[in-house]
Amino acid sequence: MIKLIIYTLSHWLKTVMTIQTLINHTVLAVMSVIMIILHLLPIWSGEQVTYNANWPLYIALCWGGLPLVGELLLKIVKGEFGADLLAGISIITSVLLGEYLAGTLVVLMLSGGEAIEAYAIRQASSVLEALSKRMPSLAHAKSPQGVIDIPLLEVKIGDTLLVFPHEICPVDGVVIEGNGVMDESFLTGEPEFIMKTPGSPVISGAINGDYAILIKAEKLALDSRYAKIMQVMEQSAQNKPQIRRLADQLGAWYTPLAVLLGLLAWYISGESKRFLAVIVVATPCPLLIAIPVAIIGAISLCAKRSIIIRDPSALELADTCQTLIFDKTGTLTYGHPHLTEQHVIPSINSADLLLWTSSIERYSRHPLSKAIIDASNLAGLTTAHVSEISEKPGAGLTGKIDNRLVQVTSRKKILNLHPEWSTLLPADSGGLECVILVDQNYAGTYKFRDVVRSDGKSFISHLGSKHAVKKTMIVSGDRETEVRYLADQVGITEIYASQTPEQKLEIVKRETQTGVGTIYIGDGINDAPALMTANIGIAYGQQNDVTVEAADVVVLDSQLKRVDEFLHISRRMRNIALQSALGGMALSIVGMVFAMLGYLSPVMGAIFQEVIDLFAVLNALRVIMPTAELYDFDQSEH
Repeated sequence: MIKLIIYTLSHWLKTVMTIQTLINHTVLAVMSVIMIILHLLPIWSGEQVTYNANWPLYIALCWGGLPLVGELLLKIVKGEFGADLLAGISIITSVLLGEYLAGTLVVLMLSGGEAIEAYAIRQASSVLEALSKRMPSLAHAKSPQGVIDIPLLEVKIGDTLLVFPHEICPVDGVVIEGNGVMDESFLTGEPEFIMKTPGSPVISGAINGDYAILIKAEKLALDSRYAKIMQVMEQSAQNKPQIRRLADQLGAWYTPLAVLLGLLAWYISGESKRFLAVIVVATPCPLLIAIPVAIIGAISLCAKRSIIIRDPSALELADTCQTLIFDKTGTLTYGHPHLTEQHVIPSINSADLLLWTSSIERYSRHPLSKAIIDASNLAGLTTAHVSEISEKPGAGLTGKIDNRLVQVTSRKKILNLHPEWSTLLPADSGGLECVILVDQNYAGTYKFRDVVRSDGKSFISHLGSKHAVKKTMIVSGDRETEVRYLADQVGITEIYASQTPEQKLEIVKRETQTGVGTIYIGDGINDAPALMTANIGIAYGQQNDVTVEAADVVVLDSQLKRVDEFLHISRRMRNIALQSALGGMALSIVGMVFAMLGYLSPVMGAIFQEVIDLFAVLNALRVIMPTAELYDFDQSEH
C-alpha cells in the first residue's frame, strides 16, 4: 500500500509541476507583453507623461530576469556553458547599458519558448492521460454487507470483485463465477473476444461483455498489466533524450562564437551597444527547446500507432542502425501456428477429440489454442459445454465436458509421469505439439507449424534500399529445419537455430560491438537479455512484463508495419530536429552579421531572434502532425 501511495503521489506531483510550469511561463510571457505595451503606450500616443516610462520594464526584468540570471550563474559554477548562457549575458548587458526594452524582449523570448515547450509536453502526454482516464477509479468489491464500491488503490490481492457488463476490468485476476467474453484488443492488439469461465485469467483494461462476472484479484492495481503500460509511457516522456545533448554540444561552440562576434563588433565600432545587439540576436534558448519538443512529439506520434518509446534515445539511433536481428516466433511469423497433423488412438473418434479439445481451448490464451479452434471451425464442429476449467502454470489446460476430464499438456510432462507411454506417442520430430488426455488416459497428439507473415518478404527486401540496413539475421531457439524454412520464405540467409538465451546474448553482443548499430526484435522472456544488449531492443506483439522492461521500444500489436513506422518516425524526427537547430542557428548568424554592421539595434535584434525562434519551434511541432503513410513496403499480400 505504501508503494502504491508513493507512486500515486509521484504521478500527481509530476502532473501538477508540468501544469504549474506551463502556467508560470505563460503568465510571465503575458506579463512581459503587458509591461512592454505600458512602456510603449506613451510613445504611441505622443502625450507627455509625468512618470518614468521605464518602470514597467523594471518590473519585467526583476520578476523574470533575476531568476533566470540566478539559474545561469549556477550553471556556470557547475561548468555548464550552454547556449542559454547568451540569454543571461544579454539581460545583464542590457541593464548595464540602459537598454531595458531589449532586456525585457529577451525575457519575453525565453518565457514564451518555455511556455511552448510546456504546452508541447502536455500535448504529447495526451495519450497517457487518455489511458489513465479510461481506467475506473472504483472497484465493486463483494463483502459480507453486499457489493460496495472501493477506491481502485485499495484493492488487495485476494479481494473478490464484481465486473458489470461493458465495464472495464480494474485489475489482473481470475474468474471465480460467471461466464462471458472480454475484449482485450486494447492491450493485446488482437480483435477477438476471449471467452471467460471460472478459472480463466482476466487482464486489467479489458472490456467485459454482456454478462457480469466475479473475479479474484491476483495483482494490485499498480502491478497490473494496464498500469505497467502506463508507467512505461510515463517514463518515456520523462527521460532526457541524447539528441538534447547534441543541442547542448551545438550551443557549446555557438556561444563562444556569438561572444567573439559581439566583442569584435564592439572593438571595431567602439560602440558597446553593438555587442549587446549581437548577443541579443544570438540568444537561442527557445530554438534549442525545439529539439526536445520534436522528440516529445515523436513519442506521442508513436503512441498513437501502438508504439511505446521507453528510451527516447532509440528515436535518435534507429535511423543509423545497419543490422536487424529477429527472433522467429511472433516476429516474422504470425505467432499463430496451424494444426498440421492429428495422431489419435483408434478407440477415440478424431472429430470427437477435436471437438472436446477445441471446446476447452476457447478459454485459454495459449498460442496453440487458436490453431485448434480454427481447425475445429474448419471441420464444421460445434462447441461442447465446459463446466469447469483450469490452466495452472506447468500443469497444462484441464476442462470438464459431460463428466469427461480433458487435459492438454506437453510430451515432456506426460513422459515424466508415464514413461511407459513413449510407445504410444508418435515420433518426436521437433517443432510445436501438444498431447491430449481423456480421463487421465492418452488420447492423441496434435502437431503444428507456425505460419510465415505474408508481408515478411517484402519487409525484409525493402530494408536495404529504404533504410540502409546491410545485414538481417534470425536468432532463434527453435530447431534448424523450422528456422531455415522461415529464412527461405522471407529472404534471410544468416540464421542461428537452437540458441539458448545465453547464446542469443553472445551473438547480439558480438554484432553490437562492430559499431554498425543493431536492432533486436523479439517477444519472449528468453529474448530479454538480447533486447537489453542491442543498441535498440524492440519488444514486439503480445509481450510479457519481462520483455517490456528489457526493451527500448514496445510495439503493442503484431504488425511489421509498426516496426517500419517506428523507423520512419525516427528519421522524420531527426531530420526535423536538425532542421530546427541548424536552420535557426544559420539565420541567427546572419542576424549577428547585420547587428555587427549596425543595421540592427538591440531591440530590433531581439525581435528578429524572436521570429527565428518561433519558426524553429513551430517547425519542430510538425513532428506530432499525423501523416497519411509512415511505411514504404508492399503489404498487398497481407
